[in-house]
Amino acid sequence: MAQVLNLDRTDRALLRALTANARASGAALASTLGIAESTVSLRLRRLQTSGVIRRYRVDLNPMALGATVQALIAIRLVKHAREEIEAFRRAAPSLPGVLSLFHMAGADDFLLHVIARDAAELREFVLAHLTGHPAVAHTETNLIFEHADGDGWQQLIS
Repeated sequence: MAQVLNLDRTDRALLRALTANARASGAALASTLGIAESTVSLRLRRLQTSGVIRRYRVDLNPMALGATVQALIAIRLVKHAREEIEAFRRAAPSLPGVLSLFHMAGADDFLLHVIARDAAELREFVLAHLTGHPAVAHTETNLIFEHADGDGWQQLIS
């Protein structure tokens, strides 16, 4: 678990710049923030070590890669034994097409964000990996028509 850091104005400006362009070089970030590149490096290392920055990754377009279907699949488990919950939580992210796993409170135990090339591939995923899984009692698949990232991070770094 990440430790909570007291972020100063420079840390927050650095995080805002990274949310706009995570590929920005240290020199570009230093120029944007008006600080030395060595200061950028030290602050980035501290933000990474503390867990504020978890990772850097590329945002791929599923459609451009042939995945024309996205879905959110709600899952209810048969039992709520810790071992079964943990086993499903560990296994699900590595299932083919799973983009995200959410462990939830409420009527459903998990929510999976998945991609597939077409409806047949999505159906096969549900049948092969979920409905036949001994820990899964119920699934509900909701197709995603459109997905847009929000700017929710801004309230935490402003």
